[in-house]
Amino acid sequence: MARRPWKCYRYLKRKPYPKSRFCRGVPESKIKIFDIGNKKSNSKDLLYCVHLVSNQDIQISSEALEAARVVCNKYLVIHAGKDCFHLKIKVHPFHVLRINKMLSCAGADRLQSGMRGAFGKPYGTASRVNKNQVIISAKSKKCYIPEIIKALQKAKHKFSGSQKIFISRNWGFSNIRKKDMEELEKISQKDRIAC
Repeated sequence: MARRPWKCYRYLKRKPYPKSRFCRGVPESKIKIFDIGNKKSNSKDLLYCVHLVSNQDIQISSEALEAARVVCNKYLVIHAGKDCFHLKIKVHPFHVLRINKMLSCAGADRLQSGMRGAFGKPYGTASRVNKNQVIISAKSKKCYIPEIIKALQKAKHKFSGSQKIFISRNWGFSNIRKKDMEELEKISQKDRIAC
């Protein structure tokens, strides 16, 4: 059975519907890897971070997340090198999508009951993304920031809705500003010298 167009599922409606003991038979999520690149890098090596941020409340399918991850990874490995970036997918597809399967062959009206009992069977998974929520983050050296921005622009085309790209003021993936981190490092060096 072919996939339905994403306009059927892109908007946030009602409560989330996660996989549980009541909701069984959910297909596996297409995205399995959420961290790629140089995961064991020192925080001083890759300290510039760029975020892809959602501009509206929307649902993103696991297939779209996987496609965005693949296109980002391919572009960055070619243009920056596999050890010069760390990419994180920040959203997880926990929400279960449903479909009321309808037959489309001749004489199908005798085999199905239309909209009677139309709750639907599990069809796939999607992540629910709110406005101003980070979808993808990537950290790298300062010289590779243009490549990361291009990779995130390529990833934007895989998602419905609108997204923005921000260069973070923070130190890597942390919540500490770069200026504050430099001051903290100076203080720690003075303490080491005093010891």
